[in-house]
Amino acid sequence: MTETTASSPLVAAANEADWRDYLALLKPRVMSLVVLTGLVGLYLAPGPIHPVIAALAVICIAVGAGASGAINMWYDRDIDAVMARTRSRPIPAGRVDPESALAFGVILSVFAVMLMGLTVNWAAGVLLALTIGFYIFIYTAWLKRRTPQNIVIGGAAGAFPPMIGWAAVTGDVGLGSLVLFLLIFMWTPPHFWALSLYRDADYARAGVPMLPVVAGRRETKKQILIYTVLLAPLALAPIAVGIAGLFYGAAAAALSLWFLHAAIAVWRTGDGDGESDGAAKRMFLISLAHLFGLFAALAADRALSGLPGGAFGV
Repeated sequence: MTETTASSPLVAAANEADWRDYLALLKPRVMSLVVLTGLVGLYLAPGPIHPVIAALAVICIAVGAGASGAINMWYDRDIDAVMARTRSRPIPAGRVDPESALAFGVILSVFAVMLMGLTVNWAAGVLLALTIGFYIFIYTAWLKRRTPQNIVIGGAAGAFPPMIGWAAVTGDVGLGSLVLFLLIFMWTPPHFWALSLYRDADYARAGVPMLPVVAGRRETKKQILIYTVLLAPLALAPIAVGIAGLFYGAAAAALSLWFLHAAIAVWRTGDGDGESDGAAKRMFLISLAHLFGLFAALAADRALSGLPGGAFGV
């Protein structure tokens, strides 16, 4: 068998890539939360924006997030190949070749930033470019493989979308958008540490210094509990800065108690048994519902309360 023949299965697999593989490169589940938080930031921002411009802004946020995901998969293809959670992704599975994935991500990144700048405003365009650059260069290329603080610092990338949405309306960064940024920033560590608890063997095999791998499961559980406790009062900050009312406050209090209960359940479990992994997985899923619920409640509160602002006007 010749070398060309031996490599042909991967070539053939790459040639069989279809739209679903390129959609997978965009990390659509991550994108859905990014779009929600960006849309809510846009909705809460003071001042009007034409619905068509608002739609373009949300599309740019979505495309920029997806582009970042594609470049992340290109860079991380070596560790994705050895992790059970990621080995079926299009690049390690051989359905998309790395060069195509990189080109796809770069083209979409440039398209999203230029479209945002030219059709919405350049403040939002610059913030979108900063978000993409932070995720790729600061988190993916620098922090992820070097420090257990990768999620703490790198979480800023996922916290920018509401600021981008806000800037799409106002052309600047306001106090309200900073509060939304901090909310996601503080939510990110317990969210990802819960995932890393029941996937710690994956991260250890790939050599990624996630907190359970470096500091152990007990320390990770302690940090999850600390961050969750700190997040609870921060979830009420939108009321303090005037971008939400009592409906949101009631929802945020209930969601925070649910999230805190999950963190306590994780803390109380043992450090190496199935019960511990089960509690961590439940907390990971609850964390997704928690963030989705907070931002959905922010939008519902604005719609119901009649507070000033709300961007969808002409």
